[in-house]
Amino acid sequence: MRKYGVIGLGQVGATVAYTLVQHGTVDELVLIDHDEALARAQKLDLDDASPRLGSTTKIILNDYAALADAEVLIVASGNIGAIDMTSSKGRFGEYESNQAIVRDIAPKIVASGFKGILIDIMNPCDVMTDYLQRMTGFARNRVFGTGTFLDTARMQKYVGQALGTNGKNVAGYVYGEHGNSQFVAWSTVAVNGQPIANFKTLDLKQLEEDARQGAFAVMAGKHYTNFAIATCGVRLAEAVSADEQLACPVSAFDPDFGTYVGMPAVIGKNGIESLIHLELTAAEQDSLASSAKFIKSKVDVLPQAAK
Repeated sequence: MRKYGVIGLGQVGATVAYTLVQHGTVDELVLIDHDEALARAQKLDLDDASPRLGSTTKIILNDYAALADAEVLIVASGNIGAIDMTSSKGRFGEYESNQAIVRDIAPKIVASGFKGILIDIMNPCDVMTDYLQRMTGFARNRVFGTGTFLDTARMQKYVGQALGTNGKNVAGYVYGEHGNSQFVAWSTVAVNGQPIANFKTLDLKQLEEDARQGAFAVMAGKHYTNFAIATCGVRLAEAVSADEQLACPVSAFDPDFGTYVGMPAVIGKNGIESLIHLELTAAEQDSLASSAKFIKSKVDVLPQAAK
């Protein structure tokens, strides 16, 4: 039996839950939200879809104890209204509210006896992933965030559009914070096997900025993002379940920096199976170190679990 949990049933968490049910990925799904009326409504809506689906998912509501035998837990809590598109705060608009959520849910997750893999979507993603790991005390390989998985998809999309090809034909990674200090490691990027440097007409700075601002382009119209980030969360969860050994960028703990930061890693049944250390240029290495330092500075000042 395959069993997942989702904490936070707003736009992102609800889309994660819907995608899992629609795919028939899990036999049981534990849904948790502090807003009991919302949680109940999401369950009812998903249950109503069940007779029209090719699979059946048992939905368990607001029961942390039910997480004890869950394989994967996706944390999608947050306050999207706190994200400030008009200032440099960006995703850090959720910094205050989401750290409080972590302090609330972490002890409950631990008390449940959960032994699986925890995937964080909360913003600011790298900071909250690090904080969740610290506050739960789980092994670092068992906790990781969606990180730059989505930013890399946006980069692939924009490069593909610029060259008139499918973004799936674009390889390479966005590194660093899922936020303003992220950067495209152009030394890793290739299109149909050809290094990006071969495409002289591309404006790499503009393409990098397009990827960085991708979320805000969506939010300008509907005031939240949900489809793409939920897809990323589900894809990573399924990679864990299948022990896929999927090479992709996520927010992973790098001991060289002492914090979580977006970089390529291998995802399997143990969560982070290994980090992928590619040979970056000196400038890219400096950008990664700078981004990681920023992330760590924002985690280190947060209240830590009692010793």
